Amino acid sequence: MLDRFGKLAEEQEKVPVEDLMDAVGRRSFGPLLLMAGIVMAAPGISDIPGVPTITGIFVLIVCVQILFGREDFWLPGWLLKRKIPQKLLGKLASNKWSRRVAKAVDRFVTERLEFLTGPKANYVVAAVCTALAVMSPLTELVPLSGIGVGVALVSFGISLIARDGLMALIGFVLSAGTIGLAVAAKL
Repeated sequence: MLDRFGKLAEEQEKVPVEDLMDAVGRRSFGPLLLMAGIVMAAPGISDIPGVPTITGIFVLIVCVQILFGREDFWLPGWLLKRKIPQKLLGKLASNKWSRRVAKAVDRFVTERLEFLTGPKANYVVAAVCTALAVMSPLTELVPLSGIGVGVALVSFGISLIARDGLMALIGFVLSAGTIGLAVAAKL
């Protein structure tokens, strides 16, 4: 997926979200959550004003569709037409941290704990990701706070793609910790 984003960044000065969606595939929700998680987890990128909020809106749209049982993905036209600057997308695609994480995950992921990846479990994943999406705009107030949200989204995205229940379990633990820290910080 990072390679596809890099290729798009090489081809266009500003890349529409619609082109990113086509590169990921519109029938799978897992890569969409993974893509959002990578954006939020990449140090520096999630600290750009507006990125956590836009990412949160994107995740919310994805998760609501999962919760309503849609089989293919839909985004509103205004979001599909938004353009991501070549420099930002290229930075995301070539980010050494993201690449190292992607390689490590590829070696680690396999089908396991399938009871955490079935259709019913996907609804629970979508509900937790909805909570993370609602929380995302708050991460704009504290530097690096979006990383917890991003890593949880990455875990959930991988779990949906690879049917890896361990990744779903990791996502649940990270979500609980992230939401717990946000609640504690607010008190």
